[in-house]
Amino acid sequence: MATDRYNARDAEARWQKVWTDQKIFETKNDDPRPRYYVLEMFPYPSGRIHMGHVRNYTMGDVLARWRRAMGYNVLHPMGWDAFGLPAENAARDNKINPRIWTYENIDTMKRQLKSMGLSLDWSREFATCDPTYYKHQQKMFLDFWKAGLVERKSAKVNWDPEDMTVLANEQVIDGRGWRSGALVEQRDLTQWFFKITAMSQDLLDSLGTLDRWPEKVRLMQENWIGRSEGLLLRWPIQKGTAPAGETELEVYTTRPDTIFGASFMAIAADHPIAKKAAENNAKLAAFIDEVKRGGTSAAEIETAEKKGFDTGIRVVHPFDDSWTLPVYVANFVLMDYGTGAIFGCPAHDQRDLDFARKYDLPVVAVVMPKGGDAATFSVANEAFVDDGTMINSRFLDGMAWKQAFDDVADRLAAVTINGRPMAERKVQFRLRDWLISRQRYWGCPIPAIHCEACGTVPVPNQDLPVRLPDDVTFDKPGNPLDHHPTWKNVKCPQCGKDARRDTDTMDTFVDSSWYFARFTDPWNADEPTTLDVVDGDHNGKKGWLPVDQYIGGIEHAILHLLYSRFYARAMKETNHLNAVKEPFAGLFTQGMVVHETYRVGNGQNAYYVTPSEVKIEDAGGKRTASLIADGTAVEIGSIEKMSKSKKNVVDPDDIIATFGADTARWFMLSDSPPERDVIWTEEGAQGAWRFVQRLFRLVGEAGRLASPPDAPRPAEFSEPAFTLRKATHGALAKVSDDVEKLRFNRCVAHIYEFANALQASLTAAAAQKTVSDDFAWAFREAADVLVRLFQPMMPHLAEECWQNLGQKGLAAEATWPAVEKALLVEDEVTLPVQINGKKRAEVTVGRNATIMEVEQAALAVEAVQAALGGKPPRKVIVVPQRIVNVVA
Repeated sequence: MATDRYNARDAEARWQKVWTDQKIFETKNDDPRPRYYVLEMFPYPSGRIHMGHVRNYTMGDVLARWRRAMGYNVLHPMGWDAFGLPAENAARDNKINPRIWTYENIDTMKRQLKSMGLSLDWSREFATCDPTYYKHQQKMFLDFWKAGLVERKSAKVNWDPEDMTVLANEQVIDGRGWRSGALVEQRDLTQWFFKITAMSQDLLDSLGTLDRWPEKVRLMQENWIGRSEGLLLRWPIQKGTAPAGETELEVYTTRPDTIFGASFMAIAADHPIAKKAAENNAKLAAFIDEVKRGGTSAAEIETAEKKGFDTGIRVVHPFDDSWTLPVYVANFVLMDYGTGAIFGCPAHDQRDLDFARKYDLPVVAVVMPKGGDAATFSVANEAFVDDGTMINSRFLDGMAWKQAFDDVADRLAAVTINGRPMAERKVQFRLRDWLISRQRYWGCPIPAIHCEACGTVPVPNQDLPVRLPDDVTFDKPGNPLDHHPTWKNVKCPQCGKDARRDTDTMDTFVDSSWYFARFTDPWNADEPTTLDVVDGDHNGKKGWLPVDQYIGGIEHAILHLLYSRFYARAMKETNHLNAVKEPFAGLFTQGMVVHETYRVGNGQNAYYVTPSEVKIEDAGGKRTASLIADGTAVEIGSIEKMSKSKKNVVDPDDIIATFGADTARWFMLSDSPPERDVIWTEEGAQGAWRFVQRLFRLVGEAGRLASPPDAPRPAEFSEPAFTLRKATHGALAKVSDDVEKLRFNRCVAHIYEFANALQASLTAAAAQKTVSDDFAWAFREAADVLVRLFQPMMPHLAEECWQNLGQKGLAAEATWPAVEKALLVEDEVTLPVQINGKKRAEVTVGRNATIMEVEQAALAVEAVQAALGGKPPRKVIVVPQRIVNVVA
C-alpha cells in the first residue's frame, strides 16, 4: 500500500530523470499533430533564477502541458539572452573572461530551471553569445543592409568620457553617467541604425490585429510610435535679428489652430540656428553647454525646471507682419523630434504655460470650452487643452479646432516663402530609428569593414561569423576591441588593402528580437530558420510562427516587443520569413512577485535583512519580527518588488529544498490573478504544501475504493455516484475553460472545490459497509480526472499519484479527459425573490417546476412569510428560471 505522505524531495528528482531519459518534451518538426508554440521571454544569465522566473515559467509550463494533453505537438523551448554589459563589468571586476562568467551562470540557472520540473525542450537550447547563433544575426544584418533597412549616419549621443561609451538617455542621471558619475557629453558620432521608422505606419496599423495582446501594451506601443498629423510651418525671421544666412524657422505643430495664441518660439540647444547665434554670444554658448549636460530622457525633460535663453532673434507672425515673437533656446525642446523647434502657445499647453509664467511672456487664450463666454474666459495656472471654440483669433473666431486647423493650413499653403509654401501638411512619428551601435566587447560584432579606398563594406558571407577574440583585457577604459592588438586589422575584401573591422557591437535588443524564430530550427547551420517549419501553411501543415502564446513582463511592452515586430517584418522583406510579420499572436504580461521588507536600526545606520534571517511572530493579531541570530528587533516594512537592494528576495532553491517545486508552482498560480502581483509569504507556501499533501491522500483514498482502471462503465449510477460524477465533470469543464484563458488562479479554486466534493463522497462511502460497483467506478473516474487536472500545475505529484492509481504510462502523456455535457445540466435553479420591488430572499426549485410550484415554494420562504405578516399577497409574478416578484 502506498504511503499517505508525499515525499517531494524523492519524487521530484525521480520523475525529472524519467522525463529526461524518455525525452518526452523534445519536439519533432515532422510530427503530424497540430502545432502550438508557447514561449516565455528567455532569461539573462545573471547567476541565479528568482521567484519572478518561477512564476513566469510556471505559467508557460501549465499552458504547454495542457496543450500536449489536448493533442497538440507543443514547442516549448528555452535559451539564454547572454550578451550584455553585466558580463563585461564582471570581467573587469573579477578578472575573468565574460564567456566563462556567462556559461558558468548558465550552468547554474539551467540546473535551477530543471529542478522546477518544466516541460522544456532542452535539445533546442542556445545562448545568443554562441557564434552559431550570432553568425545568422550577422548574415541578417547584411541582408537588411542590402535591402536598405540599415543605415550608418552621424547622430547625437550621450557620451561618458570616463567609461568611453555611449549611454542611453535613461542612463544619464542629473547630467552624469549612471556608472562612472562623470559629466556626460553630447557628441556627434557615426553610428549604425536599423530603419524602423520606414515601418512606422505598418507597425501602428497592425496593432489593431493583435486582439490577443493586452490593451495596455498596444496603447503603450501606439503612444511610443506617436503618429501625429500636423503642419510644417515656416516662420520668417525678422531682418536684422537673424544669424548670417538664416531667413526662416521651420516648426512642426499639431495645433496650428492656436497660432494666434503664440507668444514665443523655442528651439533645441543643438539646433543649427542656436549654434550660429552662440558663435558671438558667450552667455548663450554657456547656456547651451549647461543644457547639453542635463538629462535627455523624456521623463527628465518632463519633470525638469523649464529654462530658456532669449537669443535676440525674432520671427514674424505668418498672419501679421507687425507682430514679432522672441526665439528662445529651451531645455525642453529636442532636436530629434519634429524640426527641433516649436511655437509656444501658453494658454493651451502646460509646458508652454510654465515657461511663459517664468519669463513673463503673454498668455492669450484662443480656445474656450464650448458654450463659454469669450469676454470672461481666461487661463491662470492650468492650461486649457480640450477641444472647444476659437476665440481671440480674428477670422478663426467661432470655429471648432478641426475647421480652424484646415483654414490655417489652406491659407498658409497658398503663401510662399523662399519659393516654398509657408505651410505643408505632414504626418510625424515620435518613433526614431533604432541606434544599435554599442562601444562594448561582449556583444555581436557588426560585420562591416572600413577601408580608406572603398569606404565601409560588408564582410563576405563566407567569412561569417566574425568571432569575438577571447584574449581581451579590461584594464583600460572603453571598448576592449579597440585596444586589441590584432583583431581589428583585416584586409579589405574588395581591394585587398589594409583595412579595419568595425569595433562596435550590436545592441543586445537585437539578439532578443529574433530568437523566437531560431527555436523553430536551431540545428540549421546555413540559415537562421527553415521556411517550411517557420510560418504559413506548408503542404497542409501549420508553421510554428507566429508564437501562439508569449509570456513575459510588462517592462518589455515597448522596446523588446516593438523591436521584435520590426525584426519580423525585416526578416520577411529579406526572405527569412515568408508569411508572418507579427511574431506573437498572443501576449500575456504577468505581475511581479513581491514581499515584505525587513530593516534593522534607524537613520544612516539602518540596513535591510533577508526573509531567511527573520523570525515572525503573531501574538493577538499583532505581527512582530526579530533576527533569528540574536533576537534583535526588526521593522516590518512595506511590500515591494523583490530586489537585491531591499534584500526581500526568496531563493527558489531554498523553497524547492523545503517544500518541493510543486508547492512553489502551486502557490505562484493560486494566490492572485496572473496579471497582478503575487505576495510571497511563508504562510502561503505552507498552505500550498499542506494542500499538496491533502491531494496525495485524497487520490490514495479514492484509489483504494476505486474499481480497476479497465473496469467497464456501469449502465446506471446511483444517487451518490451520480453526485460525484457531476462534481467531476463540472470541475473538468471549468478548469478546461479557465486554463485556456490563462486564468490559473481560477483553475486552482476549481480544483479546491473538486477536492472538497471528492472528500464529501469519500466520507459518505465510509459510512457504508460496502461500495457499490457504480460508486467505485465513479471514484476511479474522479481520481483519474483530478490527477489530470492538476498535472499541468503540479506535474511531479501527478506522476506519483498516477502510478499509485495503477495507470499505465506517464501522467505527462495522458490525454485531457472529455467532458460529458449532460452532467453539466443542473437539476435545480436558485431564483431571487423580490417583495415590493426589493430582493428579500432566494428560493431553490426544480429546473422544470411549474409556475404554481415556484409560487408555492416562494411563499413558504420564512422571509416572505414575515413580510406578508400572515396576509395573502396581492399578486405573485413568476418569470420562469429568472425571478419571483411578490406584491404585498
